[in-house]
Amino acid sequence: MKLKIAVLAGDGIGPEIMKQGVAVMNAIAKKCGHEFEYEEALVGACAIDACGDAYPDATHDVCMRADAVLFAAVGDLKYDNNPTLKMRPETGLLAMRKKLGLFANIRPVATFDCLLHKSPLKEELLRGADFVVIRELTGGMYFGEKHQDNDMAFDTNIYTRPEIERILKVAFEMAMTRRKHLTVVDKANVLASSRLWRQIAKEMEPQYPEVTTDYMFIDNASMRVLTEPRFFDVIVTENTFGDILTDETSCITGSMGLQPSSSLGEHTPLFEPVHGSWPQAAGQNLANPLAQILSAAMLLEHFGLNKEGALVREAVNASLDANVRTPEIQVEGGKKYGTKEVGQWIVEYIEKA
Repeated sequence: MKLKIAVLAGDGIGPEIMKQGVAVMNAIAKKCGHEFEYEEALVGACAIDACGDAYPDATHDVCMRADAVLFAAVGDLKYDNNPTLKMRPETGLLAMRKKLGLFANIRPVATFDCLLHKSPLKEELLRGADFVVIRELTGGMYFGEKHQDNDMAFDTNIYTRPEIERILKVAFEMAMTRRKHLTVVDKANVLASSRLWRQIAKEMEPQYPEVTTDYMFIDNASMRVLTEPRFFDVIVTENTFGDILTDETSCITGSMGLQPSSSLGEHTPLFEPVHGSWPQAAGQNLANPLAQILSAAMLLEHFGLNKEGALVREAVNASLDANVRTPEIQVEGGKKYGTKEVGQWIVEYIEKA
């Protein structure tokens, strides 16, 4: 198979982990007879520094002519503490999602048996947890009307019926491929937008009679993903709730450096780790590349290359079992491995498979 892949490394640790993600893709291409063509582009702080725009038109053009986008992270400390800036690295991420029509963010949450001890939660709660969070990505407060002055600020949480219906359709259909259990997370006891979400979900339920659908307020859901993670199969929720909830689930895996994601919609699909740019660690060979590498596996599987994706996952699992790990998940007294070393070990595993 031939694929054109837009490579957006972004800021901070992004370039380091992206090198390992691309190296793994190249190992798969060589091993399995595929041809992957890459085109790099700027996004985030590096794009602002280069041309004054966090998501330049040239980058959008690269993404639109690609079959897929492999993205790392955006963010830089020099932008974090000035709330008056109109152009921020994260502005580029939001613009990319909006312009590419990426309305469905899919984040799998699963445990690794050899890393259960790294979670702050009890092992008996975690073992066997396996669910997917589907987050609406282009609506809600992040994109609604905004205002800020010295005395008042507001963000408008707007959702329309078509926006809600299309993300719920993704969620119901995802549930049909799994254990047929869907949890709709909202705040319908307080927010009008949530009541519309719940109304539409209930209208759609009869279209999926095999799916058991339940409803949960966000405050309850944020507690239960940590106390009863095995209860969940597929969770669907709006943009802001989903942003917070999916970061919280890093307590289940033991590290945000293990969580990949995909963003799907109207145009080019995007694949990215869920963690941020960690600018304090940039260039220090400390960052965990596994989420980036697992995002590459999701990319492969999106295009039907399931055996190839499975091989990447097998290599990642083998590296963890062999204690080839970056510092934040390494066992006490274990050998020190950096970003490059972990990536190279996985590449060599694929080559030898």
